[in-house]
Amino acid sequence: MTLGSASARPTSSRFPSAHSLTVGGRLFLIDCGEGCQMQMARFKVPFSRLDNIFISHLHGDHVFGLFGLISTLDMTGRLSPLHIYAPQGMQSLLDSISTQFGEVKYEVVLHTVKCSEPTLVAEFKNLEIYAFPLRHRIETYGYIFKEKEPQMNVVKSAIPEYKLTLEEIGTLKRGEDVIRKTDSGEDIVLKCEDLAYKPFEPRSFAYCSDTAPFPKLQEWIKGADLVYHEATYASDLRALSRSTAHSTSQDAAKAALAAGAKKLILGHFSSRYRSLDLLLDEAREIFPESYLAEEGTIFDVPEKRFPVK
Repeated sequence: MTLGSASARPTSSRFPSAHSLTVGGRLFLIDCGEGCQMQMARFKVPFSRLDNIFISHLHGDHVFGLFGLISTLDMTGRLSPLHIYAPQGMQSLLDSISTQFGEVKYEVVLHTVKCSEPTLVAEFKNLEIYAFPLRHRIETYGYIFKEKEPQMNVVKSAIPEYKLTLEEIGTLKRGEDVIRKTDSGEDIVLKCEDLAYKPFEPRSFAYCSDTAPFPKLQEWIKGADLVYHEATYASDLRALSRSTAHSTSQDAAKAALAAGAKKLILGHFSSRYRSLDLLLDEAREIFPESYLAEEGTIFDVPEKRFPVK
């Protein structure tokens, strides 16, 4: 869900950058601009389920909401740790909170992000999260959330037909062929592709804000089901976008197209635009599956399940 779609200067209808992401029932916050907790309350994003926050960079429109959120979580009686993933420099900001306002009663765990290519920074039962560098005026990272490959499902009728043992079922679930020995010592191979199938196709979401365009990005987010890419300016302000290390809506669309993404969300809009129609139109000329990140908008990536065999 989009909680904030503005760039550095908010407007009366757009809050600074903040987004919530739910994967398999687990809630993540990506960037935490000013007013983030107000938007969470407004759109009924449950504070109690928030355990992980990912910060792209330390410009104020991406972190100023973090201080109030940390305080509010303390006032609600939180005791479980809060994990924050952010570039170097975040520790000094967190220290200033405790220095000025006192220690909170729960642990704030900082995971410093530092990488020059896609690097695994967090892992959960069914999910991996990678950070990758973006091209901005200060150290900035994007994140890609990838569901793990599922275990294979064994065809039910194959279990009695081939008299599969528990060990053999486990082998098929791992995607491996079963090899049996005959009495004469010959191998009999039971092909995994014949006896098992993938239950669903893993999904992925890539978050790219703030950044100037660069060729490596399309490789790093290749095949993403959903891409959020900043689109601060329209194409007539390309020179300004380059001088500020930002992107136009056309840049975002070109990146999504080159990456083979399925859907693109445009965000981080300059306050100069009352209407965002121009940005959307320019993106859709290049990448038709482009949409606007508007406060309260939910973008769902349906799970692609395969037929049961």
